[in-house]
Amino acid sequence: MDKRNLAFGKVNFILLAIGLAVVIIGFVLMSGGNSNETTFDPGIFSAMHIKVAPVVTFIGFISIIGAIIYRPKDANDAEV
Repeated sequence: MDKRNLAFGKVNFILLAIGLAVVIIGFVLMSGGNSNETTFDPGIFSAMHIKVAPVVTFIGFISIIGAIIYRPKDANDAEV
């Protein structure tokens, strides 16, 4: 398969992997503590779980969209 026929380039895959890693970090930050029916962990209502983790996850999703949209400049496109 020729490299010109690929939809994404190397940079797109790197940016996509970085965005996916940020999303995974956001979900790990969002995970709660050890609450069950006998014990209650009030730490699940901390600012990290409620404010920081969703923002990190959102930034990760936005960076994935940016990685999909990103198109590197080509030397042949400059002359067109």
